[in-house]
Amino acid sequence: MNRQAPASRGAASSAERVAQNGVFEKFARAGYVGSGIVHLLIGYLAIRVAFGRSEQEASQSGAMAELGEQPGGKIALWIAVVVFVMMGLWRFAEATFGKASEPEQPDADMKDKAFDRFKAACVGVVYLGFAYTAFGFARGSGKSSGEQNAGLTAKLLESGVGKFVLVVAGLVILGVGAYHVYKGASKNFVDDLKNHPSTFVKRLGLVGYVAKGLALCLVGVLVIVAVLQADPQKAAGLDGALKTLGSQPFGTVLLVLMGLGIAIYGLYSFVMARDAKM
Repeated sequence: MNRQAPASRGAASSAERVAQNGVFEKFARAGYVGSGIVHLLIGYLAIRVAFGRSEQEASQSGAMAELGEQPGGKIALWIAVVVFVMMGLWRFAEATFGKASEPEQPDADMKDKAFDRFKAACVGVVYLGFAYTAFGFARGSGKSSGEQNAGLTAKLLESGVGKFVLVVAGLVILGVGAYHVYKGASKNFVDDLKNHPSTFVKRLGLVGYVAKGLALCLVGVLVIVAVLQADPQKAAGLDGALKTLGSQPFGTVLLVLMGLGIAIYGLYSFVMARDAKM
């Protein structure tokens, strides 16, 4: 036990030096800015879809495609690739070594620490997914995420194991969405910030987290429905979920509200870029 202690302290010290690297942290924080821009674009596209005025998907890939079509968009996408990768690596470091901004507490609940590290790893995967999508559109080979999701779902529906995987994936997405709703409604997101937030920031976080959570819940439900109805088109990701919402009674109003909520989450991401504990 004692022989392992110096090595453990050495690894922790190395991790702390990496985490405290100012340049690394600035790039990682820029990942929040990139995420904010993506969510603002998704919200904008959702509102355009509500009024039948958008040819782009209201999704991550649609946001990247929209950005790439703007003046200087390709350069912005290449920058996005870098900052998303850095944020992903930061989160994986957090999942491995713990959060650098929070000193080690021997009596801390192990389940809470394990859950926090699991969340960090999941967020890392999300940001690397952002980086991969941005990379595709930056080099001109980006693809519709809705079509990819439907294609993958169609393949998985061909086998019992594949259907099981889809149901589990749907439940996981549903769980993540429910957690976002809970985090927003309970205002637990305040714990992620270094400074005491203003009332305005709290409102941004509450609305943003709840809106994004509800959108994810709808995505998860549709994945499960796709299995039950053997219809891969149901599992078309965020764009499919938003269009399903738009097809309901008062769908235009609901879709506009959802678009605004997702855009507000984007605004809250800018707050995270400045004040998040890293």
